[in-house]
Amino acid sequence: MEVVIFVGLQAAGKSSFFRSRFAATHRLISKDLMRNRRDPQARQLMLLEQALRNGESVVVDNTNPRAADRASIITLARSYNATITGYLFDARPGECLRRNALRQGRARVPDVAIYATAAKLEYPRAEEGFDAIFRVGPGESGFQITPELTFPANGASR
Repeated sequence: MEVVIFVGLQAAGKSSFFRSRFAATHRLISKDLMRNRRDPQARQLMLLEQALRNGESVVVDNTNPRAADRASIITLARSYNATITGYLFDARPGECLRRNALRQGRARVPDVAIYATAAKLEYPRAEEGFDAIFRVGPGESGFQITPELTFPANGASR
């Protein structure tokens, strides 16, 4: 069982990456699907716990820019002995603004949201509880994935 946590700016390619790499094997949890909820964070954790209780692997597809944003996800995943993998989407604000301009309707976010997320972005670190962290950037066939940090499967580095 795996919990994948995406970290990156809006319009960095996170949802496209989910569809191409995880849609067949992992359940999607995203606050974008909870627009009319009062407390999307609580709902996200409830859905995550439900999936983990059922033994499902999950992708948390949000910006998750700060360690504090990821902490409750990691704590819950760890309590179910799930493997925790981070994917850092390496996209500059200007690149995300260009992609965002191509979006239609509710998929498009205000430009200020991209700048605000960029200002508080903290790269994921081993100390947070990740078992592995990968960097995702543009590649010849869509995405290029490179290991940022990997750790022994038994968690000895934590």
